[in-house]
Amino acid sequence: MPNNKPGQKRRVFLVDDHPLVREWLTNLINQQAELAVCGEAESRPDALQQIAALKPEVAVIDIALKGSSGLELIKDLAQLQPETAVLVLSMNDESHYAERALRAGAKGYMMKRDTTRNVIIALRNILEGKLYISESIATAIAARYAGARREPNSLSVQDQLSDRELEVFQMLGLGRGTRQIAESIGISLKTVQAYCARIKEKLGLSSATELLREAVRWNERAE
Repeated sequence: MPNNKPGQKRRVFLVDDHPLVREWLTNLINQQAELAVCGEAESRPDALQQIAALKPEVAVIDIALKGSSGLELIKDLAQLQPETAVLVLSMNDESHYAERALRAGAKGYMMKRDTTRNVIIALRNILEGKLYISESIATAIAARYAGARREPNSLSVQDQLSDRELEVFQMLGLGRGTRQIAESIGISLKTVQAYCARIKEKLGLSSATELLREAVRWNERAE
């Protein structure tokens, strides 16, 4: 992290496709004596452009963005803007997304339903060069690894699928059609269909009906 001059506020950038969330975070962060929101975006391309220009010290990013995935943005920033640390603020407490975000380069992961106090604690920890993972996420990750040790030869869905395959799989389980998924994450219908074919192959499923059924079940277990 760059060294700030005495009295200079630490710059925070917000990436979320919900204006109300950005407004809430802006009000919360700007109330802190040492923090200030320097910009905001709702999509991956806009975020990359603005972060390159503004060079914030921390970017607060949601996993679900307009037309893309927050995981892809985290990977981009790790390559293009490594001096900007990332805190993921997600709607869900799914441990598999937390693990993937941390592997992609995020320095923290927490949920939107967490307390405002913990959001500020997370930002301050990250600005000090520390990691921050909410207690419930840390517990879920520990439980998953404990289960893996008990069944060392079993691979979970999230272990078998790539980031984008998992994103498509989750959206199928939420009742989205392939065309909706394509429009939502900014890829072609043909590409979504190719992802579905690979998911079926990896999970040993023989039909689109089996794929949909398994996706729904998996989403119910992840809630």
